[in-house]
Amino acid sequence: MKTTPFLSARRAYRNFVSQADNETLAGTSSLSTSRGNSRILADTWGIGILDEIPRWKRILDVTCILISLPLWFAVLIVVSIWVKLVSRGPLLFRQERVGYKGRRFTMFKFRTMEVNVETRSHELHLQHLISSDCPMTKLDASNDPRIIFGGRILRALGLDELPQIFNVLRKEMSLIGPRPCTAHEFQCYKPWQEERLDALPGLTGYWQVNGKNKTTFSEMIEMDIYYARNLSFRLDLAILLKTLPAILVQVLESRILGSRRKVSGKVVS
Repeated sequence: MKTTPFLSARRAYRNFVSQADNETLAGTSSLSTSRGNSRILADTWGIGILDEIPRWKRILDVTCILISLPLWFAVLIVVSIWVKLVSRGPLLFRQERVGYKGRRFTMFKFRTMEVNVETRSHELHLQHLISSDCPMTKLDASNDPRIIFGGRILRALGLDELPQIFNVLRKEMSLIGPRPCTAHEFQCYKPWQEERLDALPGLTGYWQVNGKNKTTFSEMIEMDIYYARNLSFRLDLAILLKTLPAILVQVLESRILGSRRKVSGKVVS
């Protein structure tokens, strides 16, 4: 039987999901409903809910994934080998996130942190960003020792997010949309901020290509709500075209920041 790109993607998807389901991953959190908000619903997607998503969006997702299959699948293999070589433990990090209309789903990522490290610092860092409304710098921008060798560059390039292509195939995410928030982050939302959940979460989005780490938490929410209210094929296409330049700028800024740290470290010593 002749192997086609579609069959290759389908086979990779099944193997990937099977591996994810069989691994016990450090850092996986359960979604709390203590807030009592009705927008956090069960894992099952209600009948007809995904019918609210425009058909063109699904067609765009699948088309882009199939066209770029040789590229992203090759990168997926290389990154998988790298993570296994430099760090003991599971390949994938799996975490429950709050997605479209408040529905829960399991999001996949490449594991870029050591196994069994504390995660409380991430929650505290997020709380600080929300309360102070300062630019949303990543915690690993401060030489986080928990990150595996090479993990920082994987994050800067967004390659740790690559497994979320399978979330897209599962219709839990789209290529373009707001980043799916954690349950902890959702508990901090004000009622008006929950409108960002009216768009299917994505790998890249309006916020990511318009400042990202230079923007505050409130600005991120406002950009995500703008996207949800103005969803269109033209806007999604524009975001896709801006994603690669935005990633390159982010990598450049990361390298500049790293160089400054080395210089300041030499001055201190």
